[in-house]
Amino acid sequence: MYVNAETILSAAALLGAVGAILGGLFAAYSWYQKQNKQDEDIKAMKEEMCLLTYGVLACLKGLKEMGRNGSVTEAIDKIEKHMNQEAHK
Repeated sequence: MYVNAETILSAAALLGAVGAILGGLFAAYSWYQKQNKQDEDIKAMKEEMCLLTYGVLACLKGLKEMGRNGSVTEAIDKIEKHMNQEAHK
């Protein structure tokens, strides 16, 4: 088998094409992994936000028991309404 310039160029083109395909596959896989990580992070943030909301609601209810009405009652109603709407989605 005789190796000339055309054979070398063909081999280089083939290697370049294979490299481009593998690079594209790796980029797609990396993007997929990043999306999964973001989904996990969002789930953790939602759980934390839920706990914080319950804490704020408990504080507001404590204030209401101490006789602080007005905007406290309004805030409690809004939080409870929001929580009920989210629970039934």
